[in-house]
Amino acid sequence: MTLLARLHLARFLPALALAALSASPALAHHPMGGVTPSTVSEGLLSGLGHPILGLDHLAALIAVGLVSSRFASGTLMLPVLWIVGMGVGAFVHMRGIDLPAGELLVAASVILIAALAIWRPALPLPAIGTLFAAAGFAHGHTLAEAIIGADRLVVGAYLVGLVAIQAAVMVGATLLARRLFSAESGSPLPLRAIAAGLAVVGVVFLASALPGAA
Repeated sequence: MTLLARLHLARFLPALALAALSASPALAHHPMGGVTPSTVSEGLLSGLGHPILGLDHLAALIAVGLVSSRFASGTLMLPVLWIVGMGVGAFVHMRGIDLPAGELLVAASVILIAALAIWRPALPLPAIGTLFAAAGFAHGHTLAEAIIGADRLVVGAYLVGLVAIQAAVMVGATLLARRLFSAESGSPLPLRAIAAGLAVVGVVFLASALPGAA
């Protein structure tokens, strides 16, 4: 991988932090502009768009991919555990069970997972998998807010979209990071720079979700 390519890669994802500074976290979480989807196609499109338009969700998914790329056996296991946790979180919310400080937990999970990509602590794969499932639960609970009250078929289409786009982003980020940094051990500087940019996105959303924040 050339030095120029590394520099471009290291600059791309930290730019998400600048976008997060100008984004409205509340609006970013609603691809339909805050309106509950009413058709199957709207549900599917909302599910596909929600984790991408929400920069905190997108940053978390990319961070999961960066961490997963550091484990030879984690390419599919860690994203799958995230998806399972996400599904449980969405189900819990749709059953009317609230998660206290959900937005705070989502933002904190972005920071924590990005920190794992930066420092790569000596944690066993099952421990990181448990963390990913818990973080996925928080994200799924928040993502389900956009579909509360919708018809069952619309909800199903929304969940299909959520699973498809999140799996694509996480596995894609994992494979891309592994391809770019396959010859290197530890956490290469460009990868840590990308993770640092993702952590900044988390910090921005955490600050905006704090009580009393404008």
